[in-house]
Amino acid sequence: MTVTIGRRELLAAFGGAAAAWPLAAGAQLTERVRRIGLLMVHVESDQEGQTLAAAFREGLLKSGWTEGRNIRIDTRWAGGDLDRARSLATELVALAPDVIVTGGASYVTALLQATRTVPIVFATATDPVGGGLVASLARPGGNVTGFTLFEYGTSGKWLELLKEITPGLTRAAVIRDPSITSGTGQLAAIQAVAPSLGVELTPVDVREASGIEHSIAGFTQGSDCGLIVTISPLAVRHRELIIALAARHRLPAVYPERPFVVAGGLISYGLDYAGQFRQAAGYVDRILKGEKPADLPVQAPTKYDLVINLKTAKALGMEMPPTLLARADEVIE
Repeated sequence: MTVTIGRRELLAAFGGAAAAWPLAAGAQLTERVRRIGLLMVHVESDQEGQTLAAAFREGLLKSGWTEGRNIRIDTRWAGGDLDRARSLATELVALAPDVIVTGGASYVTALLQATRTVPIVFATATDPVGGGLVASLARPGGNVTGFTLFEYGTSGKWLELLKEITPGLTRAAVIRDPSITSGTGQLAAIQAVAPSLGVELTPVDVREASGIEHSIAGFTQGSDCGLIVTISPLAVRHRELIIALAARHRLPAVYPERPFVVAGGLISYGLDYAGQFRQAAGYVDRILKGEKPADLPVQAPTKYDLVINLKTAKALGMEMPPTLLARADEVIE
């Protein structure tokens, strides 16, 4: 059977196809690639840094953002060097990203020196109000928002833990970076609980490796001393040195985050950093969909992890209190 199509029907068929083609093509073109800058505190070879970057990507993927399809992520690694961080911040801003993600108040400050318009989300920052990053936690008010690292009062917990594992402790060195607001704030919180615990504190300023080594060597006279490491990019940068010094001088030491304990440190109490970066991805999703950082409240962490390295405890000749082991979120053996 032969079917004859008239001229009018043929034109109508072509016209319908022609009309449908731009719509289909347009549907493919509407999903433009968004650009995200990621400024990391770590060196690129640091496994912890890679874990956090992966957690961030995982969070984006759950919100429907896929690299190579609708997002591009430009990652830069500062390695705890603030001068390098400032240079990389300028470099990232020059790429005209839709949003930049980082960790640490000092890195946010570096980014703010480069831009006051590009949205910035911090995954971990201490005292963003006191540090001048946001106007308030509820209403950040500018181009910055994110997730806090902890309240300063949490720092006192580090000294309480150090006293719990070494009841005879009377002296503690506190490694801090005095050039950043959080360095002073963390030390103040530790000083607030020191008298009630009968502990004398000795601040150790983090600058150069040789200075840290000299200060620790001069401090460790006697068996009644311990070490606390506060949070700072420089502490991350000198992580291996600090852990090695604690082992060499047989110092019980409390660290602010899990990677120190995984690398051989004794005990840490701090938040889940990977979880923070996943949450930061959620804020990036909201910003890419039209919300403004000024309207997204800064959120505080809700969970802290206690991690203990029993192998290190054994090397120091220490026995961890059973009650402490029972409270631990992770025990490395």
